Amino acid sequence: MSDEYSQPTLELSRTFEGWWLPRRPLCCDDDYAALRRRSRADALRCKHIEANPSALVNTIVVDIDDANAKAMALWGHRGMLPNWIAENPTNGHAHAGWVLTYPVPRTDMARLRPLKLLHAATEGLRRSCDGDMGYAGLLMKNPEHPAWASEIVEHDTYDLDDLRAALEDAGDMPPASWRRTKRAQTVGLGRNCALFDKARTLAYRYVRRLPDRSEASSEELRLYVRRTCHELNAEFPAPLPAREVEDIAKSIHKWIITRSCMWRDGAIANAATFITIQSARGKKSGEARLTKRTEMLARYEQEVLEKCR
Repeated sequence: MSDEYSQPTLELSRTFEGWWLPRRPLCCDDDYAALRRRSRADALRCKHIEANPSALVNTIVVDIDDANAKAMALWGHRGMLPNWIAENPTNGHAHAGWVLTYPVPRTDMARLRPLKLLHAATEGLRRSCDGDMGYAGLLMKNPEHPAWASEIVEHDTYDLDDLRAALEDAGDMPPASWRRTKRAQTVGLGRNCALFDKARTLAYRYVRRLPDRSEASSEELRLYVRRTCHELNAEFPAPLPAREVEDIAKSIHKWIITRSCMWRDGAIANAATFITIQSARGKKSGEARLTKRTEMLARYEQEVLEKCR
């Protein structure tokens, strides 16, 4: 290996590993079914790694699904350039990471104000790059993996207040009302119910897209539910333990393939039922609008008659 190549690679590794905190992170390559916790050294050989430890957040990651992702992460980011960028050289999509000087705890005992500010700053950075709204921040591209074209952009880490000021100057900070969302306030045992309800609703929609009810489709559904549960869990201020998330995912998948009529009746019957239901809803909605319009016209005619008397 030439010195010209090894020197930048060594600098990136030393700098990134100084920022990255997880000791036994979740990691995998392209097969999410192989997602496992491994030692730090083993994880750094994988394409995708867990962005933060379960109890702390010190790296904000934005997923930019655009062929010009790198330019979008750099342009107009005065005072808030990402610390690193990991770009997919095949399609130009990238992950950009901002490293916090002081990690934010996200356990059940954590202070709420820093968590709210962290979530708002994360949303602001996403808006500043037009990042993916569905990205949960659990796994990120490993900047050290040779599959990605990675580089260190900014060596100085950020205080949350500095990020907020820069985002406000750029007009990317979300309004205060955004912080009062139901999901941002979900803590404690409410996380289990919120995760179960959201994940199962998404799973029902996914079932309608499956071509059949074969073993292959069942496995595809299982992987989707598992991945979705982990991604939704990462949005909580204090995520659930991974074991609980796995149990919820297994419960949703098992119920769908063993007890749900949408699985038992088959793809064709399920599609026909869905169309019938949507048609009935549309008809009911149309009738309600017609009734309302008729009542409004009747009231208007009555008012006109009264004025003419």
